[in-house]
Amino acid sequence: MTTALELQAVCKHYGALKVLSSIDLKVAAGSRTAIVGPSGSGKTTLLRIIAGFEVPDAGHVSLGGQLLADGGAAIPAHKRGIGFVPQDGALFPHLTVADNVGFALPRGMPGRDQRIAELMDMVSLDTAMLKRRPHEISGGQQQRVALARALAQSPRLMLLDEPFSALDTGLRASTRKAVAQLLSSAGITSILVTHDQAEALSFADQVAVMRAGQLVQAGHPSELYLRPRDVETASFLGESIVLPAQLGDGWADCALGRVAVNDPKRSGAAQIMLRPEQLLVTEVPADAGRATNEPAACFGAVTDTDFGGSVCVLSVRLLRGSGAHALSAQAPDPLDEPLLVRSPALQVPPVGATVRITVSGQAHVFARAAP
Repeated sequence: MTTALELQAVCKHYGALKVLSSIDLKVAAGSRTAIVGPSGSGKTTLLRIIAGFEVPDAGHVSLGGQLLADGGAAIPAHKRGIGFVPQDGALFPHLTVADNVGFALPRGMPGRDQRIAELMDMVSLDTAMLKRRPHEISGGQQQRVALARALAQSPRLMLLDEPFSALDTGLRASTRKAVAQLLSSAGITSILVTHDQAEALSFADQVAVMRAGQLVQAGHPSELYLRPRDVETASFLGESIVLPAQLGDGWADCALGRVAVNDPKRSGAAQIMLRPEQLLVTEVPADAGRATNEPAACFGAVTDTDFGGSVCVLSVRLLRGSGAHALSAQAPDPLDEPLLVRSPALQVPPVGATVRITVSGQAHVFARAAP
């Protein structure tokens, strides 16, 4: 796998405030990477350093083997061959769509009009709108015009700084998918900065999670979602159920009964994680918990339902006396907080119903905390 972009030990301070702390990241050529994190995590500063708008205090940035930044010494942004699409598109309101798309192309350049038309086709926009001004086209069309402008000079790397955040939900999803397909088909390496976890997971081949100026974990979206490094990362990437458990022989005994785990070599006390979609509920008679002969079976009571169209979210309180509880006396009792369970809308048990809870797939075992 060829590396297009590489960051090594990148650091940045603003006065006494440390914004980035020794960031290491590799981005494969032609791939899509999403940098995600809460506000203040340093993700936008990192993007600006890659673009050349900011200079790192220490560390190296290289693109295609070319050193772009070495500590305070850096190649200027306009000489890096990097495209940049800001959050609001930043189109020039007094220029037509054609002039916005062709802004970086010399006026006397041979074939300039044909190049603009090609760029419009690349971003799936009709050339009939070339004479319009930005306020005469939709928000999604404006973002595509901004992308076409950034593509005009065939950049080696495309940077996108929350470019879909101003769009409504439906348009946001369709525009994001179209942009991802365009960048992939053009073979352009790209980096998206976003605070939207679902957007990062759906857009990228690699997701990099930042927290407090540090790169916490980077990898394939499914790897991070199903096997996050710590509880904070798990919670940031989506709803999670974290339970204390006792491990042995590839199984965990916990409040949900006996659950298979993804680390068969671990034993003893640990924390495990499940995603809500791994819990399946089946309505059973109210006395099922007392009548069962299965000591590890787990039952609960539905306390609330949140209708969400095709999928509903249930709040389920575990019933004491069910499940295999191998918890220390000092651990908080997981029975005290309801579990969130996703259920198909056509199979939603009513509030007050007793349900049997089963687990699909394996629970993730968090790595041992550093001593």
